Amino acid sequence: MVELIVGTYGVLCWLLFAKFKVIPVNTYTVVSAFLGGGVILLLLYIFLSVFHPVSHDGRMYAPVVQIVPNVRGTVIEVPVEANQPLKKGDVLFKIDPQPFQIEVDRLRASLASKNVKLSQLTEQLAAAEAATKAAKANQQVAESTFDRQARENYEQAQARVAQVDKQLTLAKQNLARIEPLVAKLVATQQDLDQARARVLSLEEENNQATAAANVSREKMKTGNPSLEAVRQDIARLEASERQIRVQVRAELDGVNPDVREVEAQLEKARWDLEQTTVRAPSDGYVPQLTLRPGQIVVPLPLKPVMVFVATEQQALIASFAQKAISDIKPGMDAEVTFEAYPGKSFKVKVKRVFTIVPEGEILASGQLLEATDKHEEGRIPVSFEYGEDIAALNLPAGTQASVAVYTDRVHALSIVRKIILRMKSWEHFVI
Repeated sequence: MVELIVGTYGVLCWLLFAKFKVIPVNTYTVVSAFLGGGVILLLLYIFLSVFHPVSHDGRMYAPVVQIVPNVRGTVIEVPVEANQPLKKGDVLFKIDPQPFQIEVDRLRASLASKNVKLSQLTEQLAAAEAATKAAKANQQVAESTFDRQARENYEQAQARVAQVDKQLTLAKQNLARIEPLVAKLVATQQDLDQARARVLSLEEENNQATAAANVSREKMKTGNPSLEAVRQDIARLEASERQIRVQVRAELDGVNPDVREVEAQLEKARWDLEQTTVRAPSDGYVPQLTLRPGQIVVPLPLKPVMVFVATEQQALIASFAQKAISDIKPGMDAEVTFEAYPGKSFKVKVKRVFTIVPEGEILASGQLLEATDKHEEGRIPVSFEYGEDIAALNLPAGTQASVAVYTDRVHALSIVRKIILRMKSWEHFVI
């Protein structure tokens, strides 16, 4: 840029002073020419740097995935080749699956032994249900027989009470007739005594019959001791059946902690077995391949065994001085040149201005934030959108680029920036 401005100004001075002699040559005009040239040079440098900035550290960036295995083992196969296109799911390399298959088989056998308990509990439940059903049938038979006998005994006792009541009523009526006849000497004292004895005898007999009826009624309500034993046995069998049913349901629902633990271990072992085949996470390629069969790989994030480049549009990013960032907005026009394609410039647009740089991050630590200047002034990255003309170029990731942004201020000077950018691009033929 400086060379262009100085050269242009020098040609202009030569025309004015020497060629056409428009301005006389003296101390005043020569000093004025030098001072004026310096001022013009300084103003152009400031305006171009602020309003139409350029960055020569632009690069094409590609997303890279560091391949780290999820399991530890020995590599037995690496079927991929470097820089060959791959589809998502293609095999990158394989780890010896035998140790993981052995663990899966062991856990399957353990789970099968745990499931034997379910079969045993099912048989016990069937036996308990049959025993409970038989006990209830016996109870029904016993209750039916006892109820019939108790009802007959109670009915007989009630009939006896009614019969004695009638006899007692007649005896009392007879006593009531005899008592006045004795006073009239129509009946003897012996007849009176016999009538009274008859009443007392029937009252005693009535009390006994009533007591017997009450006993029959209580027996009919409560049942006999053998029937109570049957009921207790049924209650015990039902409790045992409920307990076994809960255990069976726990086994079927996977609530049993032993079974669930083995199932979880089996799922983890199956997952580990699947991870012995490492596949491509997306469409892309492996740029370099140093992994070989026989190497032991471990699941350490800090030690990847392979680098995978995703087949996506590369990002064009360049950094600019902070003094120029305030005028750069998304959608502004820009131009880019590549060292790989000297003499050519391509139109791009500002996509976004990064909102943070490494110099502005604060990490959690036990140290206080220092205000002392310990870092260089951070340059602000800016990403750009480009079209098919750049996408069709053979640009490896990391290709260097020069990017100029044309802001809306002092737009006339953008012509100077375009000329300078193209001159720099032509220099790539020889530099």
